Amino acid sequence: MTTVPLPTTPPRVPRSRRRIAALLAGVVGAGGVVVGLPLAVAGPVAAAEQGTLVPGSAPSEALGAGGAVDYTVYLPPGYDEDAEQRYPTVYLLHGRGDTQAAWQRVATDLDELIGTEAIQPLVVVMPDAPWNDRGSWYTDSAYEGSADSADGAGLQVETALTRDLVGHVDATYRTVADREARAVGGYSMGGAGALRLTLAHQDEFSAGIVLSPAVYVPQPPADSSVRDHGGYGVGHELFSPERYTELSYPAALAALDPALPVHLFVAVGDDEWANPDPAEASHDIDFESARLYNTARRVPGVTAELRVMNGGHDWDVWQPAFREAIVDVSSRLRTEPTVPWDAELLGSAGDDRAGGILTTPDGGTTVALNLAGAWAGSQPAGGLDVVLARRDADGAPQWQHPIATAADERAYGVVAGRAGTTLVAGYTKGDLDGKHPGSTRDDGFVAAVTAAGERAWTLQTGDPAAADRFYAVSSDGAGGAYVAGYTSGTVPGGTSAGDKDAIVGRVSAGGELLWLRQVGGAGEDKALAVAPGPDGSVYVGGVAGQGMPGAQAAGANDGWVARYDGAGELVWLRGVATSANDQVSGLVARADGSVVAVGHTRGALGGESAGDNDVFARAFDARGEVLWTTQTGTATDDRGVTGVAGADGTVLVVGTTYGALGTPVGGVDVFTVALAADGTPGAVTQLGTRERDGADEWDDANLFAAAAPGVDGAWLSGLTFGAPAGLVNAGAGDVFVTRVEFATGPSVPSTEVGVEATARCVGGRAQVSVRALNGGDHPVDVAVSTPFGSKKFTAVGAGKSAQQTFSARVPAIEAGAATVTVLEPSGPVEVLAPYAAVDCGA
Repeated sequence: MTTVPLPTTPPRVPRSRRRIAALLAGVVGAGGVVVGLPLAVAGPVAAAEQGTLVPGSAPSEALGAGGAVDYTVYLPPGYDEDAEQRYPTVYLLHGRGDTQAAWQRVATDLDELIGTEAIQPLVVVMPDAPWNDRGSWYTDSAYEGSADSADGAGLQVETALTRDLVGHVDATYRTVADREARAVGGYSMGGAGALRLTLAHQDEFSAGIVLSPAVYVPQPPADSSVRDHGGYGVGHELFSPERYTELSYPAALAALDPALPVHLFVAVGDDEWANPDPAEASHDIDFESARLYNTARRVPGVTAELRVMNGGHDWDVWQPAFREAIVDVSSRLRTEPTVPWDAELLGSAGDDRAGGILTTPDGGTTVALNLAGAWAGSQPAGGLDVVLARRDADGAPQWQHPIATAADERAYGVVAGRAGTTLVAGYTKGDLDGKHPGSTRDDGFVAAVTAAGERAWTLQTGDPAAADRFYAVSSDGAGGAYVAGYTSGTVPGGTSAGDKDAIVGRVSAGGELLWLRQVGGAGEDKALAVAPGPDGSVYVGGVAGQGMPGAQAAGANDGWVARYDGAGELVWLRGVATSANDQVSGLVARADGSVVAVGHTRGALGGESAGDNDVFARAFDARGEVLWTTQTGTATDDRGVTGVAGADGTVLVVGTTYGALGTPVGGVDVFTVALAADGTPGAVTQLGTRERDGADEWDDANLFAAAAPGVDGAWLSGLTFGAPAGLVNAGAGDVFVTRVEFATGPSVPSTEVGVEATARCVGGRAQVSVRALNGGDHPVDVAVSTPFGSKKFTAVGAGKSAQQTFSARVPAIEAGAATVTVLEPSGPVEVLAPYAAVDCGA
């Protein structure tokens, strides 16, 4: 084989939501002095290193005697420098009438994105598809040619790609031979092929890039070229409607195994060709792409993104769409096994959201769920229902209590009330308290549920002619609650200042609204966080569109924090703002009367910006003076959401990241970072699934934290579109519950090893590949053993993996298990990794 260097292109500014390992952390004291970790400042951008394009050919039994799949493979920069590194693989399928050369234009995009660490290094395979006059549609065709001649008969293209090409690539290049490290993409006919291969071959692919896909439901229009080339033919029939239905994506989705989740990135231009026949308008590719996205995202085991680009059915759409898609998909591809996430999964078959979590004195938890369907005996009353679930220390259910009408309700937090009562706050569109018949506007509510799971009282309040919501709740220390949110109207005694105004109030232990205050500027203002202050006062924080009273507008959106006294009078209000975009999302009250605001900024609040959104934490004393500010992040989107107070003024900040604050897991991860009393950052933990965790499709956080009694640590509950190991997502969005620990003292070495074993066929022989990831914080010695051989690895570093492939030298093997032994000074620790049976002669 020969290698052809790629041409150099000028570097461009990377898109947002990039994956990068560099960590930027700073702590600024009240005087503006950096007192924590040193700042890492990026240097000038260098020209991207070049990958190589290599031609190749994969022998294919599926294509008949002498059959082969020709291809071009992109090998990333540095491929020849490290003989031990293995890479994830992306297969790119061209459109009808095109060749493998069409995709080679993205090589310079790959160079740039890898060079800026927007994506991890990838092996990218671009197969040629000349069969059926370059219109095979990448199917296993049953077309036998015309009645007069076998010329033009279809071939087993789907099998040739998924079995022969994939096997050849894994045997020829240093790829990771696992579905979690493999994706497929394509445009037009190739988009249809990528969709088919992703859904019908979950054992081979975990993600699909589906650009302007030529897919039609239930059948292609009469003038579609889908009908012309035999990809969906049977016998001498060039096109069979029954065969098309059999191979369609609705059929594949119906047969999908949710235990093998897949992710789809769908993109299409807004100027696709419009069929002049009104009866066929629903088959326009932009319409079909939206149908595909909205169908797929509702199927358990599937997550999806949709982008509508400016342009038509050409590379003006496909190239920028590919750049965004490869960033999204790359963040989900795993080259090493992850340490299993110890979490519970709760939720219905609908699109659910977390509503808060509270720890109980006996070590149990009370979880608020926003359910879109039936769950654990709770039947839906409306579109979205709040269900409060009490569990004991072992997670066993004690009781459930619905807070629901025929309309929508949503909870935004739970706190402890008096005598074991739980208080939950949020908003309702219905008549929740029996005093608002015919209500159709959002009202804020607080409901009290007794220790036995019975409703004690319900408070519903708001402007009858406007929308009002409570977005946060905290205990007032007297059995009642402080609440905060917004009104788009006017509360009693208040005055509207503009679009939406922030509100903060106090509710007694008996359900009486003691006071409710309205504050805002000319723009859209919301209170998103609330926390108790000293002497019966309360802290409140949020976001303002055009400044707040006493805090002039600084940027597009500004964060802010205020303190009100026990009677509801404003004591002070401070902006938390730069000339960019800033938001306060959480508040953590500390024992000395100070408060720590948690949020995100695109500017520089506590040091140089790392790029996109950074996490910040800013401490205020009771007088509103800034004590310190900490800013930390990656070059991608990182957001502080909430936090928990620890001992001696420490704080655990909880948030979401697209990047690598710790060890990245998937698309969007949850992270925790421990801050010392002076704001110095400590240990970072990153957790989640390979999908989106802690935030919805619009990056709005859905994440709650509660202190775990008696220890430094917290319970977390939030949204996930994935599932912890061994569990299956019940619907589009489910709710996770997990416990994390934190400490600000010296770290204690820990051993966590994730192990994975895979059996597969290569060259007609069975082999078993074993990978062991050191998820601890110190090097370990690892011994790997299978029935076909063993190997010992010394000093496997933290975050690194040991990998070995053992050949069985026979065509078939039975199911078994690999043994990985971690050789610790305290004694060996064994971990078993099962693998499935495989028969390469079948």
